[in-house]
Amino acid sequence: MLHNIALTFVKGIGDITIKSLISYCGSAEEVFKAKQSHLEKIPGIGTKTAKLIVNHKAFERAEQELAFIEKYKIQPIFYTDKNYPKRLKNCADSPALLYFKGKANLNNQKTVAIVGTRNASNYGKAFCEKLIDGLKEHNVLIVSGLAYGIDVAAHKSAVAMNQPTVGVLGHGLDRIYPALHRSVAESMLANGGLLTEFPSQTNPDRQNFPKRNRIIAGLADAVIVVEAAKKGGALITAEIANSYNKDVFALPGKIDDEFSEGCNFLIKTNRANLITRPEDIEYIMGWQANTAVQKPTSPKLFADLNKDELAVVNIITQSGSIAIDDLQLQLEMPQSKLAMLLLNLEMQSVIIALPGRVYRLN
Repeated sequence: MLHNIALTFVKGIGDITIKSLISYCGSAEEVFKAKQSHLEKIPGIGTKTAKLIVNHKAFERAEQELAFIEKYKIQPIFYTDKNYPKRLKNCADSPALLYFKGKANLNNQKTVAIVGTRNASNYGKAFCEKLIDGLKEHNVLIVSGLAYGIDVAAHKSAVAMNQPTVGVLGHGLDRIYPALHRSVAESMLANGGLLTEFPSQTNPDRQNFPKRNRIIAGLADAVIVVEAAKKGGALITAEIANSYNKDVFALPGKIDDEFSEGCNFLIKTNRANLITRPEDIEYIMGWQANTAVQKPTSPKLFADLNKDELAVVNIITQSGSIAIDDLQLQLEMPQSKLAMLLLNLEMQSVIIALPGRVYRLN
């Protein structure tokens, strides 16, 4: 793990470059062992980046970080690890390394992000509570950013209802920001957790929070915006979620309310589904259908399928219904190829697509 951490401390390289290096070299350790001439041959690296890697001074800082996470029982999760969040891994700009403290399953079967304004009204807070209470039967992991307003309201409601909830931070795990939410953060550790891409000694600087928002969007099956102005972090998260092909929902509000303007805009421009109750999530995401018992399909219908199509059908048969992210993880298949297989199977009426990119046998 020391080499993985050290790679993130090499100045001048980011997450995408790190993934490219690992892809060609096999591991972080091999990256550091590689000669400059070999690194220069990797597409997108070049002489300048190769020199930065060869002449790095990252191990001292990495050793400090390793000592910190071991002392405070923080789990480092590299993107090649099996327990790296699979939904987030499918996003091209996902972090190469995450730091996690807590007990939540970051690959929970159903995960929802709840975001919104820091100036939450009683209307917004009450909806958070109603939403989380309505989703309890699905054992949903609630993700948010531990900020003032809607974020902390969602975390508090989840804790009160004993639902797992994870706060994604814009700083290192050596602090809590805002400090007023420390008690909430501590209560989340028992059944949820705290997650960040930032190492210790990282301040909650302004530019960190838009980066944090991509993790919130990437972790979730769906992003729910509860009260938001037309500009701000919640709208950024919604836009990122749309770019990731995630389902986005927004709570409508009064047309003259500043902190409903963002939600109304998302709905009006078809960037989000309108939501007024938990059942709307169940319907759009196909979660009701997921729990239904599927009738067995005759094997004769599969006679004309090729090897890859049969592999897809076998997994769907065993699961009853399955999200495309889970399907891709089990098949270890490029998303473009899987998408084509699913389309072919739909056209043959072997499977049907449910809301939320979930598939089941027809």
